[in-house]
Amino acid sequence: MHSPVAIRERLSRPPKQSHLRDFIYGGIDGAVTTFAVVAGVAGAGLSASVVIILGVANLIADGFSMAVSNYAATRAELQKRALARAEEEQEIRDIPEGEREEIRQIFSLKGFSGDPIGPSRRSHHR
Repeated sequence: MHSPVAIRERLSRPPKQSHLRDFIYGGIDGAVTTFAVVAGVAGAGLSASVVIILGVANLIADGFSMAVSNYAATRAELQKRALARAEEEQEIRDIPEGEREEIRQIFSLKGFSGDPIGPSRRSHHR
């Protein structure tokens, strides 16, 4: 699992997506809005069948709205990441030394110092 090949393969895969947050957010939002609709309709003195129909209609509409909103937001985020990646790849091709310096400074801000390659492996990487 920690051989250079295994690490390279693992890092090349996209991160796993978890939908747990979406389910929790959607469940709480759906419960609250459906309760509000049902309470309002019941408070108006409408029949039980109308209360149930409106409650179910709200669940369906709210679920559809949440699903479409989440899809659109996720798609926009993925497009933003793809654009940023394409820009970075272009900069790596056009100004590789500038990109190396950017990486050096990023690692420096994270507390790393020294030569990232090391003297014993330098000839293999340049």
